[in-house]
Amino acid sequence: MPMQQVRPKKALGQHFLTDLNIAHDIADTISAYRGTAVLEVGPGMGVLTQFLIEAGHNLKVVEIDNESIEYLNRYFPQLQGKIIADDFLRLNLDDIADGPMCIIGNYPYNISSQIFFHILDFKDKVVCCSGMLQKEVAERIAAKPGSKTYGILSVLLQAWYDIEYLFTVHEHVFNPPPKVKSGVIRLVRNSATSLGCDERLFKTVVKTSFGMRRKTLRNSVRGLINGTPDILENPIFNKRPEQLSVEQFVELTNMIASCNKQ
Repeated sequence: MPMQQVRPKKALGQHFLTDLNIAHDIADTISAYRGTAVLEVGPGMGVLTQFLIEAGHNLKVVEIDNESIEYLNRYFPQLQGKIIADDFLRLNLDDIADGPMCIIGNYPYNISSQIFFHILDFKDKVVCCSGMLQKEVAERIAAKPGSKTYGILSVLLQAWYDIEYLFTVHEHVFNPPPKVKSGVIRLVRNSATSLGCDERLFKTVVKTSFGMRRKTLRNSVRGLINGTPDILENPIFNKRPEQLSVEQFVELTNMIASCNKQ
């Protein structure tokens, strides 16, 4: 019996990977986490799923596309009771597994940044996250200070995760081929239990700084500081946001917080 095919849906950002070697390599990025609960985001027709099952992972999948869900139910009996028919961005990950978990997927390009912001909300649960996304976004997440691609996602994720850009995937191994190359990255939770600053203010400082990335910090974050204080004379305010490491953003956050307490 020929296997039915799922039609890729543009609205869901679906580009189905067709190269089994690449799917195997992506599954292999979490080989160190065999005892950990794994959630695959957007399995589609299961090209990555089959290798995760083969590797013996404790696997659940989350899929929003009804046609894909029907396909997975039909061809992957091993997933019975393990398919979550929902939008990943609305999932409470604490409900998915009791202990720590890994997230993996060939992530839909149109929501890949939102997926990583959602993972950040559960940073104390998600010990590893890997997978494929648009190359430009993958590079941004892994970018180091001083690079043009270093931005909000880089700082917020690197505060809590060690990040590696693993390899690039070309357009021709997808159906339909995307207009861009893809990149595979892995995030592994670091040892930080706190940033040593007000985390809500830290997020605001990072987002405000990069909201005006061409300006110096003196101009971009002035609105977060009460009055016109002396701290603006500190040399850090001569820098642009992409020049600051995570630690320097923490330092900047603490300066602004102590100034606003006065």
